[in-house]
Amino acid sequence: MSVENVSAEGRAVRSRPRVAVLFGGRSSEHAVSCVTAAGVLGAIDQTKYEVIPIGIAKTGQWVLVSGDTREWSLSASSLPEVPTSEQTVALAEIGGEHQLIVASPNEVPQELGSVDVVFPLLHGPFGEDGTIQGLLELSDTRYVGAGVLASAVGMDKHFMKVVFESAGLRVGPYIAVTDRQWRNDPETVRKRVDQLGFPVFVKPARAGSSMGISKVDSLESLDAAIEAAREHDPKLVIEAGIVGREIECAVLEGRGTEAPRTSMPGEISVAGGGHEFYDFNAKYVEDDAAALSCPADLPAEAITRVRDLAAVAFDAVGAEGLSRVDFFYTHDGELIINEINTMPGFTPKSMYPQMWKASGLSYAELIDELIYLALHRRTGLR
Repeated sequence: MSVENVSAEGRAVRSRPRVAVLFGGRSSEHAVSCVTAAGVLGAIDQTKYEVIPIGIAKTGQWVLVSGDTREWSLSASSLPEVPTSEQTVALAEIGGEHQLIVASPNEVPQELGSVDVVFPLLHGPFGEDGTIQGLLELSDTRYVGAGVLASAVGMDKHFMKVVFESAGLRVGPYIAVTDRQWRNDPETVRKRVDQLGFPVFVKPARAGSSMGISKVDSLESLDAAIEAAREHDPKLVIEAGIVGREIECAVLEGRGTEAPRTSMPGEISVAGGGHEFYDFNAKYVEDDAAALSCPADLPAEAITRVRDLAAVAFDAVGAEGLSRVDFFYTHDGELIINEINTMPGFTPKSMYPQMWKASGLSYAELIDELIYLALHRRTGLR
């Protein structure tokens, strides 16, 4: 997969494109973003791309950081974090080019040169939700992944389900709970949850990586779970528990006018260890807590349906670049869509790259293809 000299919109593309890898951020998924960046920085072809690592501290400050992947690794005893700095990095359009500017106190700002594409490896609010995408659109900068609307819809589990239902996809029973509803009338919220039946899963509406999610088996445990989720987001989605196998499918944008490409579906199995579901530790910390089977052990017809429905979900939210679509496969063969993740976990061990690896596309090739798609996609309305 090679980068051509001219993009689809007629822009020149240098032979060794400059890629700004952007990670960290203000959300509770800051550490996950750093781990994702470690994977990409370790695998990206630095003979093909000039890579500039840029971290976003929890304060929101942009800083130049080391590309040493050891600084961004995750262990059970430590979480990586982007530090603040006296130097601040900004992206600005100067003379028709997208320039990185470094500013220090009492010093004249310095130009670091232009950037061809930004790879925003940000998870959660203030990064995966359309905010950073809006900033990049305003600066007319090309970037990897979904645009403003798709990112926002994909981040909000409530509106995501509304869009899925409008596209004819089957979603499970759920309720959305706003901050005002819970504070003004918690008893009505409890009654609505009771009508769903137990168990239920209480989730922050706009968070990922299983942050703040609790499985609740009785009304007595509900309030504590709601408050735990509200630490991450004042808006919640509470879903009825669904008995079914957890099936995932990776989607990759097609080139030009081609349809989205889908991987072979994978199945997640959590190997005990105190994990009732696929939680944060099972995803990122404990190497043997979860396993992916790809292709999933499903009938051929079900595999085809998973891939077809994943592409429908991708198009329904208007996604671009990459997405992971998650389903429940019930005992009677029904497929219920759980969610779409427009910036899924992207470490080498994450499910999205693993499914593509099992489908014939390596981690490095996947990174290369995503950069290609970003370089050859026009900015603005499309």
